[in-house]
Amino acid sequence: MKTIIYMVRHGESPYNEGNERTRGLTPKGKIDIEKVTKLLIGERIDMIISSPYTRAILSVEELAEHFKLDIKVFEDLRERHFASYHIENAELMSSIRESFNDFDYILPGGESNADCQKRAISVLKPLLKENKGKKIAIGTHGLVMTLMMNHFDSAFGLEFLNQLKKPDIYKMQFEDLELEEVTRMWND
Repeated sequence: MKTIIYMVRHGESPYNEGNERTRGLTPKGKIDIEKVTKLLIGERIDMIISSPYTRAILSVEELAEHFKLDIKVFEDLRERHFASYHIENAELMSSIRESFNDFDYILPGGESNADCQKRAISVLKPLLKENKGKKIAIGTHGLVMTLMMNHFDSAFGLEFLNQLKKPDIYKMQFEDLELEEVTRMWND
């Protein structure tokens, strides 16, 4: 029995609004998410889950309203925590590159790719086991999405992360816990 996971990376988000948890979507992000919803309406989604971050929830909210589903929020799907101090973009990009060379690489007060992947997979695996044959949309983040996909196929790494768009959608087909096929649905 095939289980389908739709990884929905959040739409464009303003970096100067609120904090990591509360940032919403830019006007472009909101328009793009309307397109995401239209793309996924024909997929007959059974369940919608999300990171607790506002931008991820907003990216699947309209879809949930269409299917009359609640969004189940999982704290363990939150974005990776990089460090206990403010990181400039150049240091962040360097840190992300290094973390794909060494999954245990960590900045002071931060979280490694290995730890982030472990907590995200602790949500995804039970969902797959308990919802066989269902279609589940996940409101997520680029790095967390990449790490979840990487757990099942190491081809999903830094290059994959670097080519992602905001938003983006990947349809993953599973047989039990085995990833059989991945299809990109977002073409904008």
